[in-house]
Amino acid sequence: MASKSGTAGEGILETIKTVVYALLIAGVFRTLFFQPFWIPSGSMKDTLLIGDFLFVNKMAYGYSRYSCPFSICPISGRLLASEPDRGDVVVFRHPANGSDFIKRLIGLPGDTIQMKAGRLHINGQPVAVEDAGTFEEVKAPQGPQQISPRCANDPVGEGGVCIKERQIETLPEGTRHSILNIGDGWADDTPAFSVPEGNYFFMGDNRDNSQDSRFALATGGVGMVPAEYLIGRADRIMFSSAGSSLFYIWTWRADRLFKAVE
Repeated sequence: MASKSGTAGEGILETIKTVVYALLIAGVFRTLFFQPFWIPSGSMKDTLLIGDFLFVNKMAYGYSRYSCPFSICPISGRLLASEPDRGDVVVFRHPANGSDFIKRLIGLPGDTIQMKAGRLHINGQPVAVEDAGTFEEVKAPQGPQQISPRCANDPVGEGGVCIKERQIETLPEGTRHSILNIGDGWADDTPAFSVPEGNYFFMGDNRDNSQDSRFALATGGVGMVPAEYLIGRADRIMFSSAGSSLFYIWTWRADRLFKAVE
């Protein structure tokens, strides 16, 4: 007859084994299939809002060492590689600081990208845009970082209506997406950037509030992103919280539940 201490020990051992198995399964799932990603900043407004929670499709472009947590995958280059499409919303590892970024893929290898008077030009041709009214939000700190939005109608007091000009941009292959404009700045008129082979050029949809490929790594930007740094494609928002924590269910935005990322 087993002693009580022996039974208790076996129970603890089974619990530990269950936890280990669960962690292994979760790790494999996260590495091979889908990675959770929470939007911490407003650089992709109004496509993605601070507090959006989504899963990144890691099967979309294949796998590199950056597909694994802490970049521990023993992979050189990309395994089962597939080319991304212009217009995809992509999560990638920042080439310098190691953090994960999410931006829209604008430039493919061999492209020339330039901004002229706030208008995107791809290979010397202006990209089609059409006015789409305004994007409005409350001027108030957002998310855990308590980031206050920039507004085209600044100065705006806290609690006031923050307005940005909104347009629909249509990329050469037909992808249509919203972009926002706050005002004139250096990033509205840039040199022509040539995208090297094996690299990609990314921009935020909130064009005047995004550190992206228009800014060199040396200045805190993203620069050109090598293919091996791609992690996956953002396809759908699972839920979205307008509060300072994802766990504040009463602050969830009902209109963003299971919303497709376009």
